[in-house]
Amino acid sequence: MEKLAELCDRLDTVNRTIGRGIAWVSLIMVAVVTVDVILRYLFKITFVFVQELEWHLFGFLFLVGAGYTLLYDSHVRVDVFYQRFSPKTKAWINFLGCLLFLFPGCYLIIATSMTFVANSWSIAEGSPDPGGLPARYVIKAMIPLGFALVAIQGVPMALRSLMVLMGSTETSAKGAKGEH
Repeated sequence: MEKLAELCDRLDTVNRTIGRGIAWVSLIMVAVVTVDVILRYLFKITFVFVQELEWHLFGFLFLVGAGYTLLYDSHVRVDVFYQRFSPKTKAWINFLGCLLFLFPGCYLIIATSMTFVANSWSIAEGSPDPGGLPARYVIKAMIPLGFALVAIQGVPMALRSLMVLMGSTETSAKGAKGEH
């Protein structure tokens, strides 16, 4: 069990490190949106590349940050019933949820997005709008990357659930998940 807990902790480190790194992108996004609003409403000036940069940053944050969000169990869900369940029942739900939904869903999105991304890269796709960003293919590449990070985070989630189902009370070699 200790080896499984160590593996889980190592996999957690992947998304924890990435999540902490991309958190700074949210500050950049706030600055870009602020500049856009000031330019648009005070000076009646708009730039296509600024608007596209906003959605590129937003897409990047949410796609690449999804694994980090799963690490801290912060995805939206209806907790009306779940919060009242025993740890074993929660472990069953999480384990089966990973096996039946999370892993197949991530695989499906990664597999189907690869052609989409490859086509975009092959033509060095950029914005169709004059003055737009030149490298749209980069943000499209975040689709399989983001779902790969979610799948990677699903592994420790499934393993920890399995450890609880097998009777383990400690599912982390460190004793805690750490801090955001």
